[in-house]
Amino acid sequence: MKEMPVTVKRSIELLGLVLIGFLLVIGKDIIMPVTMAFFISIVLLPVYQFFLRKKFPESLAIFLSIFFLIILVALLVWFFSSQITSLVSDFPQIKKNVTTHLNSLSNWINAKTKFSTKEQIDLINEQSNKLLNYAAGMLSGAAGSVSSTLLFVGLLPIYIYLLLYYKNVLLRFIFLWFPEENHEKVREAMLETKVIIKSYLIGLVIQITYMTIILGGILLIIGIKHALLIAVIFSFLNLIPYVGALIGNVIGVLLTLTSSDELWPIFAVLGTIALVQFLDNNILMPRIVGSKVKINALITIIGVFVGGSLAGISGMFLSLPVIAVLKITFDRSTELKHWGVLLGDERPVRSPISSPEMRSDKEEVQQKIQKDNNIEPTKKK
Repeated sequence: MKEMPVTVKRSIELLGLVLIGFLLVIGKDIIMPVTMAFFISIVLLPVYQFFLRKKFPESLAIFLSIFFLIILVALLVWFFSSQITSLVSDFPQIKKNVTTHLNSLSNWINAKTKFSTKEQIDLINEQSNKLLNYAAGMLSGAAGSVSSTLLFVGLLPIYIYLLLYYKNVLLRFIFLWFPEENHEKVREAMLETKVIIKSYLIGLVIQITYMTIILGGILLIIGIKHALLIAVIFSFLNLIPYVGALIGNVIGVLLTLTSSDELWPIFAVLGTIALVQFLDNNILMPRIVGSKVKINALITIIGVFVGGSLAGISGMFLSLPVIAVLKITFDRSTELKHWGVLLGDERPVRSPISSPEMRSDKEEVQQKIQKDNNIEPTKKK
């Protein structure tokens, strides 16, 4: 049989990318809960298998695993509710602090520009009216957003239960999808995917815990009000690569401004966040997750924005584990290996333009590049 031309292969690949994006847009309300449930079910596998070893019935083992997850989520909701209640109770003081900061800003603008206080007030009122009109327009779709979120959360336990219950059916389907001679590669890819997802997601839980403790503890010692709320919000937003940390800094500054009439706490919060991020990025997180997930920064940022535009906040959170799974799949495929190279963080030391050997897809070339980047080569399982 005549081999398909390379141009046709690449055209089919690009057409496939467009089709996947289109399916995500029109079916995100179905696809995103299932995807989230898939990752959570892999994390719950050890708990589920523990109950099975203790001779629990399969259905009860799955139910108890999900029950523990629900308890954890309920504790998080309780914590946020208590912190927000505390924030609302401080509203009179917050209003006073905001007024103080606005007056200081107004005086500074008066000193540096020709804008009078009246002109500033007129500008603020004009922009406030625009903001209120914009907010009113968004509120019309708020009910739909809330109902979608409740539906998303309500479907998760059901999908998790069914994925765990029918996992062997799904695994058999995957093996039957491929020719028998490729089954060993499929098995290796699935085992590696399970290890990476478990280590990555469990690592994120550990990361949230220690970042909350370290950041919250330091801010409490310094005397920052709402220190724990700032720490928890930043820790969760930090799960969104690059973008989340920036948003977390902004929220931390805003919460600090509203709880203090001085400016030094802002620099204390920003400095503490920077210190904790440095420890997290360079010392703690590499030791927890290790070198298992190696996605380059460019693809990570693009993936976050693409995931956000296609599926909202859940798409941003899931972007990195989805890309990691895709990379494992591409690396194991002869036809799609170039996409694995694009997603990975394995940079050739020499340019493929001047070094022809860097253009090869041979295994020894890949191992040489991994060695140059201090990446542990993928081991056969």
